Amino acid sequence: MSNQREKLFTDFPPVSTDEWIEVVTNDLKGADFQKKLVWRTKEGFNVKPFYRADDIDGFKALENLPGQFPYVRGTKKDNNWYVRQEIKVVDFADANKKALVLLEKGVNSFGFKLPKHQLSSENLAILLNGIAPDKVELNFSTCISKTIDLAKLVVDYIKGQNLDVMKCYGSVEFDPFRKILKKGIDEPEWVEKAVEIVKITSPLPRFRSIIVTGNMLNDAGAYSYQELGFSLSYGNQVLSKLIENGIEPSTAAKKIKFKFGVGSNYFMEIAKFRAARWLWAEVVNAYKPPCPHDCDNKADDGTCRCAAKMNVHAITSAFNQSLYDPYVNMLRSQTEAMSATLGSVDSLTVRPFDEAFEAPTEFAERIAVNQQLLLKEEAHFDKVTDPSSGSYYIETLTRSLAEQAWKLFIDTEEAGFYNSLKSGLVQDAINKTAEERFNALANRREILLGTNQYPNFNEIMSDKIDESATGSGCGCGNTQGSTPLKSLNKNRLADQFNELRLDTEKSGKRPKVFMLTIGNLAMRLARSQFSSNFFASAGYEIIDNLGFKTVEEGVKAAKEKGADVIVLCSSDDEYPQYAPETYEMLKDSNELLVVAGAPACMDELKAQGVEHFINVKSNVLETLKMFNDRLL
Repeated sequence: MSNQREKLFTDFPPVSTDEWIEVVTNDLKGADFQKKLVWRTKEGFNVKPFYRADDIDGFKALENLPGQFPYVRGTKKDNNWYVRQEIKVVDFADANKKALVLLEKGVNSFGFKLPKHQLSSENLAILLNGIAPDKVELNFSTCISKTIDLAKLVVDYIKGQNLDVMKCYGSVEFDPFRKILKKGIDEPEWVEKAVEIVKITSPLPRFRSIIVTGNMLNDAGAYSYQELGFSLSYGNQVLSKLIENGIEPSTAAKKIKFKFGVGSNYFMEIAKFRAARWLWAEVVNAYKPPCPHDCDNKADDGTCRCAAKMNVHAITSAFNQSLYDPYVNMLRSQTEAMSATLGSVDSLTVRPFDEAFEAPTEFAERIAVNQQLLLKEEAHFDKVTDPSSGSYYIETLTRSLAEQAWKLFIDTEEAGFYNSLKSGLVQDAINKTAEERFNALANRREILLGTNQYPNFNEIMSDKIDESATGSGCGCGNTQGSTPLKSLNKNRLADQFNELRLDTEKSGKRPKVFMLTIGNLAMRLARSQFSSNFFASAGYEIIDNLGFKTVEEGVKAAKEKGADVIVLCSSDDEYPQYAPETYEMLKDSNELLVVAGAPACMDELKAQGVEHFINVKSNVLETLKMFNDRLL
C-alpha cells in the first residue's frame, strides 16, 4: 500500500505557494488579496487564508517532543490534567461533604476559598477529612492579609499526615498584586511576604505558593498577547525578587504558578498556552538555575530544566459570560475547555453557566464538571499530547503570538511590572482594550450570541438575578493616607446590553416592533431577520410578517397590533416609493418609522422626514438606547 501511495504522488508535481496565490488572485477577479483575505488580529499580526509547510520551516518546536525544553509541546509526556472544582467555604463540614461527593463524580482537584476569620487547624482538619492530599490536588486561598497564616496551617496539616510530600500537589495562593489589580490598593510589603510564604511552604516541594493571576487580566477584557506579555513580566518580577532575597533560583521558579483565562478565540487560545510555556522557559533559563539533583533533565552546563516548566491552571473566561440566554455560556466554556486541554494545561476550572447572575446551582456545577469529563472519557483529549503540533496554522499562531507577547514583556520590563502597575500603565492598556471590545460589541464587530446577535426574544431574566452572589470579596485594606492606584475593568462584555434589556423589563412596558415587509422577497426577508435581531437585543416584542401587497395594508395591520415601531423592510430600489408613502401615513401618528438598510436615497428620504435607519453600520447599543429613551 505504501508503495502504491508513493507512485500515486509522483504523478502530481509539487505546487508552489506562488502558484496557489496566483490561482486565488485570479478567483478574486481583481480584488486585493491582502485586503480581501488576510485577517489582522487584535494581537497585532496578520493571519493568512492558508498555510503551507514552508511557513513553519525552521521552527525549533518541531524538533521537540512533549516534556522537552522549551516545553512548547507541554511540560510532560502525557496530557492528563486535573479536573478542578472551586468551593467557597462557609461551613467547613458542609464544604467537606460537598468535596467528598465531587470526588465520586470525577473531580480530582479543589480550589478551597477559606473565610479569613475562621482559619484554624481544627477547621482545616474538618475540611479535609477523608480527602487524601497525596491523591488529590489541593489549592487554598483566603484574604491576602491571612495567606501567611493559612500557609502555616496547610504545611503543618500535610506534614502531620506522614505522607510522601513528593506526591502531594497543590498550592497556597499568594498573589502579590491582586489588591492593586482588583481594588487599586498598593501592597508595598509584597516582596517580604512572597519570600516568607516561599520559605514556609518549602517542606512541600510540589506545592506552589506564588500565583500569577493572568486570568484577572483576561476577565478584564485583555487580548491574548496582553494577558501573556504582562503575566510573563509579573512572573519575572516576582522571580527576580525572590532570587535577590536569597531564594535558590530553581526553588523560586518551582514555587510560581500561572493562572490564565481562556477566551473563545479557539485556535488563538491553544497557541497562547503553547507560547506561554515556551517564553516562560526562556525567562527562567536566563537565570541559569543550577539543578539541585542528579537527574536527566538538565542542560550540559548543569542548568535545571525542571525549574523552567510553567505550571498552568486555566479558568474559562468570565468576561464573555452573558446574563441573557445563559445556556450559551455552556457552549462558550466548552470550546474554551477544549482550547485549554488541547493546549496541555496542568489543571482546569470550568465556570458554571449561571455564575454571571446567581450563586451557581448544584445543576450548573455538575454540568461544569461533566464538561471536562466529557473531554476525557468520551473525546479522549487526555490520550494525545499536543495534537496541534505540526499544524501549519497553529504553529504560526504560536510563533506570532509569542513575538507580540515578548515585545510587550520587554517594554514592561523597562520599568518593571510593579512600577508599571503603580503608574497605571498595565491597567490603562487593558482598560483601553476592554473599551475597544465594548465598542466592537455595540457595533457588532464582535459577536456575543444571545446578546447582540440572535437573542432569545421572549426571555425574562430580571427575576433571576441574585445581587448577593456578585459581591467583590473581602473588604480588607484601605487607601486612607495614600493615593488610590488604578484598578482593572470589572464589567463583563455583555453588561451594557444586559442593562439595556433590564431597563425594558423593569419599565413595565414592552415596546412592539412590527416588520412591514413588502416588495422584493429575498431582501424583505433578510432585512426583517436583521431588524428582528436588532430590536430583540433590547427585549422588544417582535411581530414579523410574510409580506404585504401594499403599504396601506401593512400600516393598517401594524396599527391593529398596537405597534410602537414600524420597520419598513424592502429593497434599496423600492425604498424611493415605499418609504415616503409609509411616512405620509404615519407622520401624524405615534408610531416610529424605521427603514431597514442604507439605501442610496437615504439623504433624500431624510429630507422628506424619514428619521430612523438601521443597518450593519449602526451602533446597535446607542441606537437602542435612543429608542428606549423615546419609548419607555
